[in-house]
Amino acid sequence: MRRFDAILIGAGQAGPSLAVRMAERGMKVVLVERKFLGGTCVNSGCMPTKTLVASARAAYVSRRGADLGVKISGEIAIDMQVVRRRAHQITMEARNGLAEWLGNMDGVTTIYGHARFETTDRVCVNGETLTAPRIFINVGARPVIPDLPGLEDIDHLTSTSILTLDVLPRHLAIIGGSYIGLEFAQMYRRFGSEITVVERGARVASREDEDVSDAIQEILAAEGIDVRTNANRISFSRGEDGIRMSLDGADFDVSHVLVATGRRPNTDDLGLDIAGVAVDPRGYIVVDDKLATNVAGIWALGDCNGRGAFTHTSYNDFEIVAANLLDDEDRKVSSRIPGYALYIDPPLGRAGMTEREAASSGRKVLVSRRPMARVGRAKERDETRGFMKVVADADTKEILGAAILGIEGDEAIHGVIDAMSAGTRYTDLQWSVPIHPTVSELIPTLLRGMG
Repeated sequence: MRRFDAILIGAGQAGPSLAVRMAERGMKVVLVERKFLGGTCVNSGCMPTKTLVASARAAYVSRRGADLGVKISGEIAIDMQVVRRRAHQITMEARNGLAEWLGNMDGVTTIYGHARFETTDRVCVNGETLTAPRIFINVGARPVIPDLPGLEDIDHLTSTSILTLDVLPRHLAIIGGSYIGLEFAQMYRRFGSEITVVERGARVASREDEDVSDAIQEILAAEGIDVRTNANRISFSRGEDGIRMSLDGADFDVSHVLVATGRRPNTDDLGLDIAGVAVDPRGYIVVDDKLATNVAGIWALGDCNGRGAFTHTSYNDFEIVAANLLDDEDRKVSSRIPGYALYIDPPLGRAGMTEREAASSGRKVLVSRRPMARVGRAKERDETRGFMKVVADADTKEILGAAILGIEGDEAIHGVIDAMSAGTRYTDLQWSVPIHPTVSELIPTLLRGMG
C-alpha cells in the first residue's frame, strides 16, 4: 500500500491544477487517470469541437465573400481529413503539454488506470492500494444513449465518436436539440451535409427564454437546417442506402445519426457506495457549497458534482478548493455568477438568470432588449442576426442576467459577468463609455432602455 497526502481521481480541468498546487506546498500527491489527461475539454469537448467550428466558419465566410466584394473563383471544397487532423493535433498538443507539465512536477505521481474505493481513504488502482487523508474526485461525464427503438441496431455517433469521422455525411440526423447537437448541426451544414435536428421538446435550447430559442432556430433554419420539434415517435432501422429514420410516421433516409441527448456523470463504477459517498438520483455526487461530499476528506469537482458542466466551472472548482484548503480562504460555489456560451454562429453568451427565472423568483423585474442590427460592428461585418437582452431587479437595480445572441456575443457577455461579479448596479454601468466600434458599446444603451 502506497501512502500519499492526496489522491486525485480524474485528470480533467480541476485535477491536474490541484495536484500541482498541492505539490508546490510540499505535498505528495497521486493523480489517477483512466484514459486521457485533460478530460472532456481537451479530448472530446471544447478544444476539438471549437477547432471544427472554426473550419466550418471559414467555409461559411468564404462562400459569403462576394457579399463583401471579395470574389473567390471555384467551388469551396471541404477536406474532412484535413479538418479532422487539425482538430486531433490541437487535442494532442494540449494533452501532451499536460503530460509534460505533470511529469516535470516534483511530488506528483501520475498513474493510468481505473480507481475504485476500498474504504473512505483507500482506492485500488491496477491491483494496487493507494491511501491518503484527502481524496478528490474529478471524473467528468459521458454521453447518454437514450432507449430508442432500433438505435442499438445501427452504427450511431456520439459527440465523442463523431470527432474521428473523416468523411462528410450525406445526411446527418441529430437526435437532441440542445447545445451540443446545435453546434454540430450548424458545423456539418456548413461543411456541406444535409441536416435534420430532432427534438422531443417544444423548442430547441429549452433552457433559454423562448425569444432566444426562437431566434436560434431561425438562425439555423436560414442556413438550411431542418429542425423537427415535438418529436414523439422516433425509431431507426437499417436501410438499403444507410439508415432509415422514422419520425412520427414520416420516414427519412439518412447516412449518419448523431445522438446528442445529454450527458451522465462517470460515477457508477467508482465504488462510491463502499465509501458511503452520497449521489443524487441522476448519479451526480452531492457536495456542499465548498465542494465537500458527505464523507469527511472526500471532495468532488467538475462535471461529476452537478454544480456546473463547463470547463470554466470545473477550473473554478479547483480554485475554490485550493483557496479554502491551501490559502485559508472562504470561497463558495454559490458566489460565482453562472455563465456559458452556445457556439453556433453567431454565438450566444449567457450570464445569470433568464428572464423566465427572474420573473418566477418573485422580484419586480425590468427587461431591455435591442437587436444586433443596432450594433456598428455587426453592420460593418454584415452579420446582424440576433439580439441583446438584460434583466434587472427594479428595486435593488441589481443586474440579474443577460443574453447576447450575436456576433462576438461570447466575448461581449464578459462585461456583464464582471459587473455582476462586482455587484455593479445597472444604473451605474449604463453611464460607462465603451470603445467604438465594438459589440460591447451597445450595452450602456441597452441598460438605459430598462423598463
